[in-house]
Amino acid sequence: MNNPSYKKNFLILSVLGIVSFFLNISLGSVMIPIQDIIAVLFGKNASKESWEIIVLNFRIPKAITAVMVGSGLSVSGLLMQTLFRNPLAGPFVLGISSGASLGVAFLLLSASLFGGFLASSAITHWTLPIAASLGAFLVLSAVIFAANSVRNTMSILIIGLMFGSFASAIINVLSYFSEATQLQQFLFWSFGSLGNLSWNELLVFGIFYTVGMCAIFSIIKPLNSLLLGENYAKSLGIQIQKSRNIILLITSLLTGVITAFSGPIAFVGLAVPHLARLFFGTSNHKTLLPATALIGAIVLLVCDVIAQLPKSEYTLPINAITSLFGAPVVIWLLIRKKKLVV
Repeated sequence: MNNPSYKKNFLILSVLGIVSFFLNISLGSVMIPIQDIIAVLFGKNASKESWEIIVLNFRIPKAITAVMVGSGLSVSGLLMQTLFRNPLAGPFVLGISSGASLGVAFLLLSASLFGGFLASSAITHWTLPIAASLGAFLVLSAVIFAANSVRNTMSILIIGLMFGSFASAIINVLSYFSEATQLQQFLFWSFGSLGNLSWNELLVFGIFYTVGMCAIFSIIKPLNSLLLGENYAKSLGIQIQKSRNIILLITSLLTGVITAFSGPIAFVGLAVPHLARLFFGTSNHKTLLPATALIGAIVLLVCDVIAQLPKSEYTLPINAITSLFGAPVVIWLLIRKKKLVV
């Protein structure tokens, strides 16, 4: 972090982050001038009363959600790539996202089996996050149990993928027997969304997010040691089993709560850690962790701006934008470097 080039890179990312944050609030179906946004943030009146409502109740919560989702998924992806020493590992390899999707699928796709009460409760603000959290917790419990039963880290990766496949299979069965309206509800949830959270939901989301992100900085030394293999980490006195469980818990917490409140959002967790390594040219997690979090927040803020289709009443699925615009950029960067780094 003391490297002058790192300070310059962080300064650039900080400026880009601030610009992206304000652009995200400003652009949309209604264009709001930056000066009015600043006025609202400082408790003053905007040029139009409707702009104040839009900024305070919709745009700012959405931008904050984008920052937390982007940084949380990106850091989770970095943890998984380090733990498994696999450049293709992402935050969803443990099956946590599939578990959250399974919880929502049970709520939405099987609602007709339990009568009208459950069907009507499925559209409230809190039932979807609760259902997703329960599904994610069940898969998390199974993964942690498996992690304590096997010694090989790669076995945990395979077990996580199997849990994900199992959950997806159940979702497919539920989908097959569901009605069109239920399938549509589940499909819209699976697209991912950043703009559906109230301030109360954002507060709950923020608490879990803060706990997960703060816990990460207690395992920087084990993460750096794992880059050279478990045997090397053991020689430094690192407790592999304990460190592995902490990494799995942090990743599961961040991935689970993000999926619960925003739906499954692809690409970000897999690609952003590589962008951070390419931009900073280091594998030191003391630098990579904040860099990955910053770049992840910027990427999702920009993708959300594109998804909003400024000056249009339509909004594209955020999932489609993250992959459609992000994947070619990462491919181009990796081809220039001619190798995939971990």
